Amino acid sequence: MSRPARAEDQPARTGKAAFGDWTTDAPGVRRKITVADLPPPFATESAGNFPEIVWTPAGAIPKVPLGFKVERFASGLRDPRLLRVAPNGDIFIAESYANRIRVMRAADGASKPERSEIFASGLDQPFGIAFWPAGPNPKFIYIGNTGSIVRFPYQAGDLRARGPAETIVPNIPAGGRLTGGGHWTRDVVFSRDGSKMFVSVGSNSNDAENFAHLPLPESIQYAKIHGLGSLMGSEERRADVLEFNPDGSGEHIYASGLRNCVGMAINPTTGDLWCSTNERDGMGDDLPPDYITHVQDGGFYGWPWYYIGNHEDPRHRGERADLAGKVIVPDVLLQAHSASLEMTFYDGHQFPEDYRGDGFAAEHGSWNRARRTGYKVIRVIMRDGKPTGEYEDFMTGFVTASGDVWGRPVGVTVAHDGSLLVTEDANGNMWRISYVGAK
Repeated sequence: MSRPARAEDQPARTGKAAFGDWTTDAPGVRRKITVADLPPPFATESAGNFPEIVWTPAGAIPKVPLGFKVERFASGLRDPRLLRVAPNGDIFIAESYANRIRVMRAADGASKPERSEIFASGLDQPFGIAFWPAGPNPKFIYIGNTGSIVRFPYQAGDLRARGPAETIVPNIPAGGRLTGGGHWTRDVVFSRDGSKMFVSVGSNSNDAENFAHLPLPESIQYAKIHGLGSLMGSEERRADVLEFNPDGSGEHIYASGLRNCVGMAINPTTGDLWCSTNERDGMGDDLPPDYITHVQDGGFYGWPWYYIGNHEDPRHRGERADLAGKVIVPDVLLQAHSASLEMTFYDGHQFPEDYRGDGFAAEHGSWNRARRTGYKVIRVIMRDGKPTGEYEDFMTGFVTASGDVWGRPVGVTVAHDGSLLVTEDANGNMWRISYVGAK
């Protein structure tokens, strides 16, 4: 099944044309931002432009490409964040600020869930959700609290936890409102063979402001254990992806210098780990880009010393010249301050064939930009499991004509029937996107 021709199909916007705001977003608009397109630091002032959240306007429906249908799948959710689908098709949602995990059940093709239950409560800002081992009959469901990884015994079809939580990793660096700040989301995914568990941990600060670091010789020695460019104190074991065995043993810093890898996914074609990453603020409207990238074991992605390859952060000029040339350039650069959150790869069969293997990511939306960007779901274009560097607006329309916001996408996953599910936490909705064919 091939995708129908669309009126909005066009070559990717490049150079200055790749930078825009919500008024230039529309399903089918493609962008390709390259390293050569980056402006100098502080080319604009650093804006504080927080969105005005409004109720969902009467009759409002997000916009999706021609041939697709979007409908409100659920409403009234409590700050719904990440969501993942169990092997049997049940939909698990992290209601993080309610400290609980909800589960929904719906028949294939249904526009509404038939059951909605609280699977587990009394958690600590849960976000990541993962099933282990892979296959139709996982034995456990793992949950990423902000300060720990726990798991519950699980059998396919469970709508409530059948036993108490077992703490697998007790000492993940915590964040959030109750611990004095810092990035708090902790995603959890397993390698394709199930032998390794990955946990994402964001930084405690924006840019390691006024951070006293070790003298260079000691920093180099510290990096041999804690990852290239890693910091101590309140940033220890942060701004990275941690690797564990499924039982919580064998901790290893898999990759460092990732300011906030909010969402992770395993590329089903290559088996690579991928991150959807929030970069730092305070350097102007268009710097530095957020990004989506595959993540290498032992890879260093720059924070806080460098960004997007060998670009030294001027706020840390001269502090770590030894790291020059060691920073990996991410695969897909996004508009700065988009706040890229959960990501997934499309492995369903409902969408047209050329969507198979592509990535999707939820863009929560900017606050540190004079003109809003984000507030949408994007499609990351892949060919044979490799990124082209382009991304495409897939679901837009969450900003009103006056610039107010009624939807902030957070979670995105592929449902059992091949539709796409999206949560947004401004008004607590979940949306279902299905392919219905050209009209």
